[in-house]
Amino acid sequence: MTASNSPADNTIQTSNQNSGKPTESGKLEVADLITIGVFAALYFVMVCVATLVSTLFTGGFGSIFLPAIAALISGCVYMLLAARLGKFGGITVMGVVIGLFLFISGHFVLSFIASIVFPVAADLIARAGRYKSKALLLVSYVVFSYGLTGPILPLWFMKDAYIASLQARGKDAAYIDGVFANINTGTFFISMAAILVCAIIGGWFGQKMMKKHFIKAGIV
Repeated sequence: MTASNSPADNTIQTSNQNSGKPTESGKLEVADLITIGVFAALYFVMVCVATLVSTLFTGGFGSIFLPAIAALISGCVYMLLAARLGKFGGITVMGVVIGLFLFISGHFVLSFIASIVFPVAADLIARAGRYKSKALLLVSYVVFSYGLTGPILPLWFMKDAYIASLQARGKDAAYIDGVFANINTGTFFISMAAILVCAIIGGWFGQKMMKKHFIKAGIV
């Protein structure tokens, strides 16, 4: 005769089966936030490098091309974060952290708004491909890169407020005239187009550099 399994035996078997299954959570955990913080710091370093490069090599166009230069050199940071984390919220949090810094450092509230809207949209796009689609990750990076337009958009759309802000900081008329010397409709579209092109190149290069990490993460 074969003895039937007791309830206790069934419980043990069920427990053993469940213990063999990975328990992945879609929610951000403490370790994830630490990872995001590291990548946000790396991204901020890239923004600082972009600021230096734009100041030294683009003359009076420095500020309006800063987001494009940052997009060109930051693709590796973004793509590695996506490969390492693969959870919704990571891209958003990184963008918000950068936006908070910009806002605290004296930029308009528009800087913070842009650093929320574009990263959230970028996160949603990446999630649509389960953080596994190279094409959607590239589109996501392009969208994310527009999050740095917050500090420059007031140059075109909030000119009076921007001038008042500069005057409050003690800037003279000559300095203010220099800031707005190249601000017109043409440079607005050039600046936005430059971000698009540089983000595509930077994101593509980032994916090439992160190929091993992508393979490990199952990104195709």
